Amino acid sequence: MGEGTPGCGPLIPPLSETARPLRQQIFERVRAAGLIPRVQLARELSVSPASVTTLTSELIEAGFLEEVQAPRGAEGGRGRPAVALGVRAAAHHVAGIKLSDREHTAVIVDFAGKRIAGEAIARQPGPMELAGLLEATETLLNRVCAKAGLARGDLSAVGLGVPGFVDCPTGIVHWSPVLADRHVPLAAAVAGRLGLPVHVDNDANLVTLAELWFGVGRRLSDFAVVTIEHGLGMGFVLNHRIYRGARGLGMELGHTKVQLDGALCRCGQRGCLEAYVADYALVREAQTALNLPNRETQAVGALLESLYDHAKAGNAAARSIFHRAGRYLALGLSNVVNLFDPELIILSGERMRFDYLYAKETLAEMEAMILNTGRPMPRVETHAWGDLLWAHGAAALALQEVTEGLLGQTRDLC
Repeated sequence: MGEGTPGCGPLIPPLSETARPLRQQIFERVRAAGLIPRVQLARELSVSPASVTTLTSELIEAGFLEEVQAPRGAEGGRGRPAVALGVRAAAHHVAGIKLSDREHTAVIVDFAGKRIAGEAIARQPGPMELAGLLEATETLLNRVCAKAGLARGDLSAVGLGVPGFVDCPTGIVHWSPVLADRHVPLAAAVAGRLGLPVHVDNDANLVTLAELWFGVGRRLSDFAVVTIEHGLGMGFVLNHRIYRGARGLGMELGHTKVQLDGALCRCGQRGCLEAYVADYALVREAQTALNLPNRETQAVGALLESLYDHAKAGNAAARSIFHRAGRYLALGLSNVVNLFDPELIILSGERMRFDYLYAKETLAEMEAMILNTGRPMPRVETHAWGDLLWAHGAAALALQEVTEGLLGQTRDLC
């Protein structure tokens, strides 16, 4: 999770974000750096040292930044100790929550982006009524707050992630496998239950935010994250920012069509890429090819493990199922490259243990379907953060919204 790099948040090159208020740019650069001297801030933002001094003084007075004695270099030194700026971590705390159809996870982070506590609760698969989902969310939040030693009212915001079609600006979930109903105003409903500001986004976007804020994406301008779990999702960063589309519903790679009148997808349509790559697609084929038990009597995870074990043991039918899924995944990834030309594609999620999905043959097929320009194809990496990955992205969403609310509309005084 980028443990070797101090700070959190996108490491945006100087002079690339002049539209944001200077006070906000200063704060976000301090948070991204971890610790940074005023003179370096002025140099990186190409503004006068006097402006930096004035605005950082205001941010210190407001309780957002603090002065920290910077460690001396190895050669020692004389005179006054160097002073750097850092985020006052205790100024705000936020929670990040991921709701899924297998497990709910949550983390609490401080204003500097450091994780204070994490929690997870299992649940029975399948969609839930809104009342049940609200109760589970409140229970999870209370548990993680207790672990962090915070009252719920100490939080400044909650970031919430769900799979499906999510309109981030309005907080409406148009469809999700975790909800029994469609077009649910989930952000408003959860905010009403918790008494806190709530911001909702698609779970794949939140994995992408996690990479952008805490992972390898911090220094990248353009990259894609493809999540392979119970479904297939994608998030895309364009010029250091999540791209969501005009209605907040973009980047639904799993629901791009790869076969006319094809396999039934859980969204209700046919021929979606997800219907050939996701776990339920693999189980559907495995039950027929290997005569495995009905999924009603055995957990999907156990069925997938059985299929994988058969493939590793050399079972031709099992290997062909993974190979076919890998070919469809290669098709989807090649379309991403041809459309967006990202610097990096990150494959993330629980299914990354099934190496047939990204074997050399799969990546070779992907390269064969990419436009032949004579240039190498983008890097492809597989990441497995663990259970709290999604919740970290939700926390980044909450931090982003809190920061924007505090500093985004403030008039610069320089």
